Amino acid sequence: MPARRLIALLCLAVPVSSAAGAHPHAPGPHELYMHVAGLTNDLARYQYLSEVVRGRDPADRQLAGQLLASTESELGLYDDAVRQFPFDNRDLPAPETLPRTDAWRAMDAADAIVSLARDRRIVMVNEAHHDAHTRELTLELLPRLRALGFTHFAAEALSERDDALAKRGYPIPASGSEYLREPLLGEIVREALRLGFVVVPYDSASADNAVREADQARHLYQRVFAGHPGARLFVHAGYAHIDKSTGRLGGIEPMAMQLRQLTGIEPLCIDQSQFRWVGYAYKADPYMQLVGDFDVRRPTVLVRRDGRQPWSSAPTRYDASVILPPSGRWGRPRWLALGGLRRPHMVNTDLCRHTLPCVVEAHYPAEPDDAIPADRTTFLSDDRQATLYLRPGRYRLRAWDSLGRPLGERNVRVSPP
Repeated sequence: MPARRLIALLCLAVPVSSAAGAHPHAPGPHELYMHVAGLTNDLARYQYLSEVVRGRDPADRQLAGQLLASTESELGLYDDAVRQFPFDNRDLPAPETLPRTDAWRAMDAADAIVSLARDRRIVMVNEAHHDAHTRELTLELLPRLRALGFTHFAAEALSERDDALAKRGYPIPASGSEYLREPLLGEIVREALRLGFVVVPYDSASADNAVREADQARHLYQRVFAGHPGARLFVHAGYAHIDKSTGRLGGIEPMAMQLRQLTGIEPLCIDQSQFRWVGYAYKADPYMQLVGDFDVRRPTVLVRRDGRQPWSSAPTRYDASVILPPSGRWGRPRWLALGGLRRPHMVNTDLCRHTLPCVVEAHYPAEPDDAIPADRTTFLSDDRQATLYLRPGRYRLRAWDSLGRPLGERNVRVSPP
């Protein structure tokens, strides 16, 4: 687990120094990070962080809750991850300032972005790292932007260390940060390679936020535009990295703002970290108001009825705001079907061989066990069923425990509709 992730999470959290001082014997952030980093797999991390979250120290609970939410996402426990995140980090506008249905209409987000991107050379879409729903849109955009002539795909989660990624054609844990262990992000990288994108790592190892933004912009300029003046770039980044003005990072100039300065190219920047389900709703929640008013059932962009202008909740920072539908159910969310691209396949604890907790994951038959799986779910109790969502084809199902030991394996075929 890279140190930069801990730093980024701490920037989102409440200050921990005063709380840590009130509990002199509690492990601080560094000790917590070092312990988690030494654990061998996501399930072991989940068990440890679950214990810390139940502890007494508020500083530990705050940081551990953020780390636990990301780990739950990596284990395929997507709704748990959204509910577990310890605070609402959205910055929503006042309800009275929201778009009205008489002036705005709902449009499929992918359709709207493709239309806006036709004459653009840089498109940036962001994510909330613990909420994999913010990766669905990027996966849908990849083939459509490739068809428009986009040549390069850059993802914040990728690392420079895996120089065999393009030849291999699929990511492994060493291909990037811990976020890349989440199956949908693995599918994004796999699909970008399959489509023929030049896949570009660009993140910085710096723990200094200002240095990191500058490094990211410089890496994208050097690795994409400096040697390929006709390149067209699609970037998948986290949170405020895609902003074209200061604000969400204080006075620090975000990566998108600095890349515009380096290239002279105006990027098309899309935010989907604000209008998303966070596991609960409160009275007059602006997000739920938009979901109800515009009947949001898929990733959605609002456009003016008298033209094509998209709505942005912060137009100086990003060009359009995406509204994601709420999950609306317990268990694994149905958005994992990706609009019908993937089919439900039921699994239970049989492969776990009476060992719990247990992870069951689906691998493509030509890929090894250390490849990021096509999908994954985790059983925490016995006599349960869960749904994997898989494209039609053949898969190898594999189960393993918190020590990483294999428990069972089975070959399956997912039929087309």
